[in-house]
Amino acid sequence: MNTGDQYLKAIYLAQRIEEGPASTGTLADLLEVSPASVNEMIGKLEDRKLVEHEKYKGASLTDEGLERAHDALQTYCIIERFLANVLEVEEYREEARALESVIDDTVAERLDTIIDRPPECPDCFDPEHDRCKHLEVEGRAD
Repeated sequence: MNTGDQYLKAIYLAQRIEEGPASTGTLADLLEVSPASVNEMIGKLEDRKLVEHEKYKGASLTDEGLERAHDALQTYCIIERFLANVLEVEEYREEARALESVIDDTVAERLDTIIDRPPECPDCFDPEHDRCKHLEVEGRAD
């Protein structure tokens, strides 16, 4: 997953949180980057026809952008669930964010065979709590 895919994933989640176009501020918060960085990447994604951006309203995914965002979120969920449920890594969220940009599709597919991913994935991801609802983290600091 590349940086563009991470932005697409963030736009997808922000659209779910805001129930509409993703604002620059929300994206900056989700990605822990500056609003200027968000605007720059939104422009690049718009040039690639993955995002539509309307000034003062926000960014929305095109059909192709939505498909890529869905795939990126699914890969992230696979990594997150593997780290939390299988390896019981306490800092699973931070580790998943670090790994999502370097794990390729083959590795993600192999991890997927281990975690028993539900068919609704990645729609099981809760953007308000920033995690999959199928994580087994009860009793651990989250």
